Amino acid sequence: MSVERSIMAFAGFMVLLSLVLTAIVSHHFIWLTVFVGANLFQSAFTGFCPAAMVMKKLGLKTEAMIATEK
Repeated sequence: MSVERSIMAFAGFMVLLSLVLTAIVSHHFIWLTVFVGANLFQSAFTGFCPAAMVMKKLGLKTEAMIATEK
């Protein structure tokens, strides 16, 4: 799995998790959804994504790296 796809999966999981926590634990967990959405929005324009940096350090490859290997 590439970094780009992993980011989408991670963001989707975090949004769903925060919605469940909002419904079950506390309405304040909605702020986690806001944070994830804001991070996705800013990374679309700046290219800066902390989660992507962590995933790259863990050994995941970008789409470009995978395409070059073929």
